[in-house]
This record gives sequence, structure tokens and C-alpha cells, in this order.
Amino acid sequence: SRAPKYVVGSGGRGRGGGRGGGMKGGSKVIVEPHRHEGVFVSKGKEDALVTKEHACCCILGGVDNIWIKPGAKVLYLGAASGTTVSHVSDIVGPTGVVYPVEFSHRSGRDLVNTAKKRTNVIPIIEDARHPAKYRMLVGTVDVIFSDVAQPDQARILALNASYFLKNGGHFVISIKANCIDSTVPAEAVFSQEVNKLKAEQFKPAEQVTLEPFERDHACVVGRYRMPKKQKD
Repeated sequence: SRAPKYVVGSGGRGRGGGRGGGMKGGSKVIVEPHRHEGVFVSKGKEDALVTKEHACCCILGGVDNIWIKPGAKVLYLGAASGTTVSHVSDIVGPTGVVYPVEFSHRSGRDLVNTAKKRTNVIPIIEDARHPAKYRMLVGTVDVIFSDVAQPDQARILALNASYFLKNGGHFVISIKANCIDSTVPAEAVFSQEVNKLKAEQFKPAEQVTLEPFERDHACVVGRYRMPKKQKD
């Protein structure tokens, strides 16, 4: 059955209201389920996804499925201070788990604080280039979400997938063209990265650019080590 709609009065400053980034107050807002399981849309004078950041941009860009849903086990590479991780945590819920990996100790402190309030988040302050260092902390996962702005991000994803991603599992990678090669058009970088993924047993299924939300960004979604008899 369809989840109920929630009516929220948006009159006060509220969450996200004080710095000009939130929705305008004064009117009623209806929060209802998006077609992506666990994601909600707030409908009012200005429609917005309640789930934010790059995961949100992928959805708004038109991706059919980001595979992050209630009960999923997600490895999140490039977690930063944990803002997006908190949204992923909300989506996977109490039966799911998020393993956010972040190398920066400053961001890592914020990530650890985020995890203190969320029992389904297991923070890992390590370099995603060395998954062997955290192999004892992470189980087999359903999805890897990679938001690592590094020139070798395809290799980093492949390395982590070889350790943790189940056969037939899904990946979502946010590709920032300027971080890889700023001397060629973004489209050429995206094509080159997709070919690298294919060489590492990934099967890209969807690709969208994140314009107008992010410049020279693309989101690629697909599957890993597809079982021979299984279809999409």
C-alpha cells in the first residue's frame, strides 16, 4: 500500500532555513514518497527532494534506480563529513547498514559524530585506495556509492568492489571531470571513465549529467560481475 502523505507546516526557521538554503516558510508543505524507495519529496510552492547531495542530483538527473533502499548494505567512498551519509542512513533504515570511508581526519571527526546518533552507520577513517586496511570492518555489500574526487577514482571503485561488492551488486559513481583531466571536454572524460569501468567487470546501465545542479559532473549506475544467466 502507498505510504501516507505527511503535511508539514513550514512556518519557522526549521532545519536548513537559517542560511538561505532551505525552502521558503509560511506555507504548508506535503511530504510524500518518491518512486525511489525510501526517498521523499516535499511538495509546496517549491518542490524539493528531502534526500539531498549527489544522491539527490543523480535522482533529479533522471537515473531510474540508485539501488540504495531500505535494508541495503552500502559502502560509501568519499563520505566527507557525513551529510550525504546521514541521508543514505535514513533510506536504508534500521535493517540496513552504511560503511562510510573518509581519509581526511578533520572530516572524519564530523563523520564519527554523525555515526554516534545512527546505529546503522559504521565510520571508517581510512584511505579508500587501501581497502585491505578495513576489510575486517566491512561485510559483503549490495551497493557501492563512490564520490571520490580523484584522478584514479575508477580504480579505487574497482579495488573496493573486488573486496566487498557482491556478484550482481550495484554501483553508483559520481564522476567529476575536472578532477580527472581538465584539458579535454567533460564528455570525453565521462566516456573514458565508463570504458575503464567496463574493463573492471562493471556493466554501466545508466549515465546522466548532473547539470544544472553540478557542473562537469556525471553519475554512472550499473552492476558488477553479472551472473551469466541473470538479466537486468
